[in-house]
Amino acid sequence: MGHGGESRRAQAYDGELGAAVARAQKGDEAAFAVAYRLVQPGLLAYVRGLVGEDAEDVMSDAWLEIACDLGRFKGDGAGFRGWTATIARHRALDHLRRQRVRPRASTLEQDVLDLPGPQSTHEQAMESLSTAYALELVGGLPRDQAEAVLLRVVVGLDGPAAARVLGKRPGAVRTAAYRGLKRLAKQLGVDGVTDEASRTLGEST
Repeated sequence: MGHGGESRRAQAYDGELGAAVARAQKGDEAAFAVAYRLVQPGLLAYVRGLVGEDAEDVMSDAWLEIACDLGRFKGDGAGFRGWTATIARHRALDHLRRQRVRPRASTLEQDVLDLPGPQSTHEQAMESLSTAYALELVGGLPRDQAEAVLLRVVVGLDGPAAARVLGKRPGAVRTAAYRGLKRLAKQLGVDGVTDEASRTLGEST
């Protein structure tokens, strides 16, 4: 699938999200529900990669903060995704500090995965991350790679936005995401993550 098509879909998605957020800031509860529906799945997957089975409790705290601070948010749909991801990450890290545990790595039996064929590309490896099994597999990556992959692929942030969430330089996030996806591609049986994929990951930096 061409990157132009993906870009147009992302723009349409962020347009709908931005409009919903603007209405929610004026007190439209239905619009807030729309924003929640658009953002929550990706955020929940991201936070699950950090805290495991406690993700829903963490996201409940995060959404309470998001709702309370919504009036102070300034930006468009893409900005809202980055802003909410930052809040979710802070709540997840607070939870980990309270629990005094490190992010949990999950293990998978390879034979339960629907492995892509040898003709698969980096894009198909990314699409594989939409499965629950593959999302669990992300938990086995080093922390910096897991967060970069989740923010870029699952939450859908571009390079600079993901870097702002993580407090790192875009180049470092691009590298971590590339290495994480390359490792996942190998585990999923995907034939190679190329330098072109690396450039694609960094095209917004």
